[in-house]
Amino acid sequence: MDTRQAVLVDAFADEPMAGNPAGVLPDASDLSEDQMQAIAGELGASETAFVVPSEEADRRLRYFTPEREVDLCGHATVAAHAYLFERAVVDDGTHTLETAAGTFDIELTIDGTVWMEQANAELGRVDVDEQEAADALGVDVASLRDVGADVPIGKVSTGMPFLMVPINYFEHLSNADPDMTAIEELCERTGCEGLYAFTFDTLDMDSTVHARAFVPLAGIPEDPVTGTAAGALGAYLRRHNAMDGEFDEILVEQGHFLDRPGTVRVESDGDEVRVGGRAVTTFDGDLVIPDDDEDEIIEI
Repeated sequence: MDTRQAVLVDAFADEPMAGNPAGVLPDASDLSEDQMQAIAGELGASETAFVVPSEEADRRLRYFTPEREVDLCGHATVAAHAYLFERAVVDDGTHTLETAAGTFDIELTIDGTVWMEQANAELGRVDVDEQEAADALGVDVASLRDVGADVPIGKVSTGMPFLMVPINYFEHLSNADPDMTAIEELCERTGCEGLYAFTFDTLDMDSTVHARAFVPLAGIPEDPVTGTAAGALGAYLRRHNAMDGEFDEILVEQGHFLDRPGTVRVESDGDEVRVGGRAVTTFDGDLVIPDDDEDEIIEI
């Protein structure tokens, strides 16, 4: 049987057991799609990134949740590159990355921060009223109305589409009682991967917004820290003139309700977007992988 190295890396965090854990296979060459899916299920992280060769970029990443493959994942991208930098597989500087959502630049700074370019922002209108979104989140509709005039509910994608829902105060976002069936139906109807609820009322005075991500379509009731959604939110806020300046950095805090606090750095002018963060390796071991035509359980 084939044996491959597998690691778990906490992305958008400066210490272990924080941020968003991602699985990473530093060498996934020659693994089949079925094997990758089985490995992602075994590791159990919300996403696992598989590093494979690329003909058009320095490397390619494929991303799998425990249930299916997705086109792009911000925290798994940060996790993979942070680990490769930690092990001196890649140097600081700019690298290119191929994904199913496109080819992007990745910048690694000398302190290990990973900056990930995302696709240009695409914004769209959605037929979702405040009462429907409030019911899905389990909050009073009044908590949406006094911010909705300036930053309305909408759809935005920088590689993965999210439904953006503004909430007035942190207290209301923290007390949300989400109905996963209703959120799943909303996302299916609007063509969104998940729902990203946010407020300008934050825990850390240096943060710009506090956010929560609900992604039941990918089998993730609540995601700790979501790079693709944070980047999309940064572009969304710029387009609605909710932020001053161009390419000023905003900080998105997330994950506190899952005891996995993390911070995503976002730069955007409303079109171009990149997100940045650190990561910490928490597990490094080997997986024994069955042959592709076998249904055996993968062992750690």
